[in-house]
Amino acid sequence: MSAELERRSVVVTGASSGIGLATVRMLLGRGVRVYGAVRHEDDADRLAREIGPAFVPLVLDLRDGEAINAAAAEVRAELGGRTLLGLVNNAAVVLPGPVLFQPFDEIQEQIETDLLGTIRITRAFAPLLGADWTLKGEPGRIVMMSSTGGKLGQPFLSGYLASKTGLEAFTETLRRELQLFGIDVAVIGPACASTPIWDKARPARGRYAGTPYWSSFDSALDKLTTVSRRQGVSPETLADSVWHALSARRPRRRYTPARHPILEGAIARATSTRLLDRLFDLALGLRPSRR
Repeated sequence: MSAELERRSVVVTGASSGIGLATVRMLLGRGVRVYGAVRHEDDADRLAREIGPAFVPLVLDLRDGEAINAAAAEVRAELGGRTLLGLVNNAAVVLPGPVLFQPFDEIQEQIETDLLGTIRITRAFAPLLGADWTLKGEPGRIVMMSSTGGKLGQPFLSGYLASKTGLEAFTETLRRELQLFGIDVAVIGPACASTPIWDKARPARGRYAGTPYWSSFDSALDKLTTVSRRQGVSPETLADSVWHALSARRPRRRYTPARHPILEGAIARATSTRLLDRLFDLALGLRPSRR
């Protein structure tokens, strides 16, 4: 790693825990200055105390365009006319529920945050990555944190997986458009990640009692948390993929870290849609039944 790379800066969203925090620590360990976006002041204060002056918290909500623009202006001022090394779009919320019964505002919140929020912050920081030709330094890179879940279509994650599937398409078009400025875009799509995001969803257990989905939904939450703990890729492994995407001479277009890459990749590629339907039916008790 060159001394020039060490002096550069990266913006990481969703920096308060999980993959985001692991990425922050990895970057700081490599001499990179990090601007970490968090939603709450108490998280910003905690991280600033724990991590030190090389970490600069940005308090913002990805649904708030004005806050995002203010954060971009703050980072621009601190960069002093130089480009960012990268933008890591990691932030996401997961609010599971059956689409027919889940409050619509929860579905909307996930799409507003996970997809539209990512587009907002990418537009705001793209000039600092090199779309502003007045800045000095090499063009930066964008890393999107996605999931292979959109290909499998796990029940009760409609808002989250719709956002991630949209993110995949956005990444492809964005990379081609940003070639004009020399800005590369990569996506990281783990099959399953071991992060607190699934534990945060667990309190929803029992929420849909009294609906046709109550037993299936609770079973799905139990399986999600169990699989993520036992089979999920660690945040540190995902952070290593982020670093490769940011620093490699020839980064990959897509990273698919997995604990069992051949098996997990084969399931997504080779399993027919009807067979997946049947497997989910059997696992979660979603087979048709009469009233």
